[in-house]
Amino acid sequence: MSSTDTTVNPRLAALAQAGTAPWLDQISRGLIQTGELASMVKEFSLRGLTSNPAIFEKAILGAEEYDEQIAQLVAEGKDAREIYQAIAIKDVQDAADILRPVYDESNGTDGFVSFEVDPDLAQDAEKTIAQAREYWQRVDRPNLMIKIPGTPEGLGPIETAIAEGINVNVTLLFSVDAYADVAEAFIRGLEQREAENQSLDVQSVASFFVSRVDSEVDKRLEALDQKELSGKAGLANARAAYRKFLEIFHGERFAELKAAGAPVQRPLWASTGVKNPDYPDTMYVDGLVGPETVNTMPMATVKAAAERAEVDPSAEPTVGLDPEHDLLALGGAGIDMDDVTAKLLTDGIAAFVTPMESLLEGIEKKRKEAAEAGDADAAKNEADNG
Repeated sequence: MSSTDTTVNPRLAALAQAGTAPWLDQISRGLIQTGELASMVKEFSLRGLTSNPAIFEKAILGAEEYDEQIAQLVAEGKDAREIYQAIAIKDVQDAADILRPVYDESNGTDGFVSFEVDPDLAQDAEKTIAQAREYWQRVDRPNLMIKIPGTPEGLGPIETAIAEGINVNVTLLFSVDAYADVAEAFIRGLEQREAENQSLDVQSVASFFVSRVDSEVDKRLEALDQKELSGKAGLANARAAYRKFLEIFHGERFAELKAAGAPVQRPLWASTGVKNPDYPDTMYVDGLVGPETVNTMPMATVKAAAERAEVDPSAEPTVGLDPEHDLLALGGAGIDMDDVTAKLLTDGIAAFVTPMESLLEGIEKKRKEAAEAGDADAAKNEADNG
């Protein structure tokens, strides 16, 4: 689809105009090679893309377009993890190249592709920063963001990566306190750069999960017979995080760096596909619109937003609505948000480790099949030439 026959979707264009950059929470070689990703950049005002092991598991194990590269890597003697990394890096590089014009036109504010460190490293700071450096060098694109989990163990690697000029997408954030810790790590990394007279043009987003909060809280509300508060927690928790963002990045803490030209660390709304079919499918898009934010959506949510999102760039930002009433009501009903977010972090790490293990098992199976096919071909050639 050429730029001349692409119609820009007005709803997603309005979302971007209101300050919320639409990103896609999906990657696959088919999406890249068919031109669909390039079309979405134009038609859906797509400003970035996120990936994770669960996304790569679906992409790599569910498509034949990876088989040729897998066979080649098997012939080179690569193991399953090396094969995964080579495949993922190629997809991330190709997606980054498609989004490079967005990066250039936005002066390096958007157009990013996120690539996650292996989730089984989430609680090992040394291995996390080592892999962040490795992926940064191997992908070799300025519009790459390395995803690092916002665990207590991730704070050091986040600060170090920023200090070294590596763009970071901090993932798995559920609590406002954890978000504040991550923002502080980002600022400390920039302060190191400022002290060394290095460029402050290092970008970061803080991925704050939304629908998973409602899923956990709604389950607890049902047990407490307080279902009238269902569907309130996710948006309220995210809006509380946005208030913390404004306090930190538009307050005294960040003032000096801001005056020196440093970018803010934007909140990124993640897990924005509704899990409850009773909720509107654009609920986490319409409810979190506002300046200096990102919304990364699964494909179904992008398409739903293109058809039904209600965004008025001239209206009061919905992300700025006061969450206090809902949070107090939830507390009064017996919901302990600290306990909810702690459980979600533990579950979130496990939910990324499991697909990674499954992905490596699937690649190992493909690796063995490719190796056996290669051995059979070699034996046939030897017999034919014998």
